[in-house]
Amino acid sequence: MTNDYHLDLYRSLVYNPCNSATACGFKFFFNPLNPKVKINHQIRAKELRVITDAGEILGVLSLSEALAKAEALGLDLIEISPNAEPPVAKIMDYGKFQYQQSKKQKEAKSRAHVTETKTLQVKIGTSEHDLELKAKNASKWLKEGHRVKIDLFLVGRSKYADIGFKKERLDRVLTLISEEYRLAGEPLKSPKGLSVVLERVSKK
Repeated sequence: MTNDYHLDLYRSLVYNPCNSATACGFKFFFNPLNPKVKINHQIRAKELRVITDAGEILGVLSLSEALAKAEALGLDLIEISPNAEPPVAKIMDYGKFQYQQSKKQKEAKSRAHVTETKTLQVKIGTSEHDLELKAKNASKWLKEGHRVKIDLFLVGRSKYADIGFKKERLDRVLTLISEEYRLAGEPLKSPKGLSVVLERVSKK
């Protein structure tokens, strides 16, 4: 564990009024991660289903019995499922519990991914080099899990060209995309000309 973890743990520690964790049996913490979590004498349930940090099931105990077991082990009694019947509590070190909760939150945040729709604009006269660059960007976005909207921008006479001509021009960039994709729908007319949306193919 890092020094920052120990420093944060030290800052979060608040002892009960008797000023002796040993004499009074328990220490009280402020929980910045989940202030709704009750520990030790903050718990109000009369009975609890108690488990240990190792997963051992101690069964349904009265609050006083559960507190006594936690105190005997020099650990804390943490109410982890207050809405269960009876509520579930775990005997473990509260500092370790906080650290685990913080780690889970960070891991969940890192896994969270916001899908966006990225847009590429292609013109009739776009050079092959520029098309390759645009296709490279599209491949990158698809790989990241985003949708990609490709707008074929038409000007002048090209606006009135048949749909086959427009699709052919659109295919110029589609064939250059290296990442596997599927069309979210058929190419549609848009105010600019023609648009199509691509989605990444999920790899199992």
